[in-house]
Amino acid sequence: MSATEFVAAQWTRATGAGVDPHEYRRVTEGFTSVADWGPSFHRTGHGYLQRAADAGSSRSAGEYLLVAARWFHLATLAPYAEAHRAAVEADHALSRALTVLEPGARRVRGERFTGWLRGPADAPGTVVVVPGLDSAKEEFLDLVSALLARGLAVFAMDGPGQGVLAATTTFVPDYERVVGRAIDALGAARIGLVGLSLGGYFAARTAALEPRVAAAATVSGPFRLEWDELPAPVREIMARRAGGADAARAFARQVDLAALAPRIAAPLLVVDGDQDVIPGVTNGEPLARLAPHGTYLSVPHGDHLLGNARPDWLPHLSDHIAHTLTGTPV
Repeated sequence: MSATEFVAAQWTRATGAGVDPHEYRRVTEGFTSVADWGPSFHRTGHGYLQRAADAGSSRSAGEYLLVAARWFHLATLAPYAEAHRAAVEADHALSRALTVLEPGARRVRGERFTGWLRGPADAPGTVVVVPGLDSAKEEFLDLVSALLARGLAVFAMDGPGQGVLAATTTFVPDYERVVGRAIDALGAARIGLVGLSLGGYFAARTAALEPRVAAAATVSGPFRLEWDELPAPVREIMARRAGGADAARAFARQVDLAALAPRIAAPLLVVDGDQDVIPGVTNGEPLARLAPHGTYLSVPHGDHLLGNARPDWLPHLSDHIAHTLTGTPV
């Protein structure tokens, strides 16, 4: 893939993650190779660290740090020798930002997971946000904000093979056990679950096997994967995150929700973009159809993760989770 094609392909994902579209264009306009991506995004993140250091108020510093976290995370989306360092810096920038902006936010760690718990201590429910193949907790800050605005607590996590843990852990087929340990650590009574991209599979699997999940939603999550049909870049990313090509192939064979979907007792919202067409990936309509309380929202112009269509799904998803957890209109 050429640099121009890669930049165009990542456009809605990056802007959907909250970076300024004009700055995205300025940062990427001179690329001659995909190899320019990581260093350029990494430098942009450091520029925001400097802005935070020079800021005239702690709030401005925290806001700059949140932007830095986004750019550092996005630096990891292309092959890059310093990807782990960028992921660590994304994690650190988010930590510093929340320490300044939300003194009540709490770091929660456990076996093969880490993340931040935000929101009121007496919230009527806690939502666990699960990232996907090459995403991380820093990518979905706007989703977290929408859930927080509805009075919920939110735990945005990195699990095995994800975000700051990608360099030291690999994907596991039983991700529901990781979420279960996170729920134990959170000590919350009512749990909602939102999974994005491959995280949608993790979330649906967890909703089927973890009885404490009371509400669930997936965004661009696969119902089934066919390894031999997946595009080479997707297979390469999966191999890096799973611990090699053989492990990735074995992992992909297990991504099939046909048997698990009927076991999902919680109300489930499945969100897809009709323009999200990846060879080897079956989108989520069968999941919504087979789940006992499944609802399907298909956005005709939406692409993968629907960064180009947030008004068409983000409020609806947030209301679905809030209403299901609280039992009252929002």
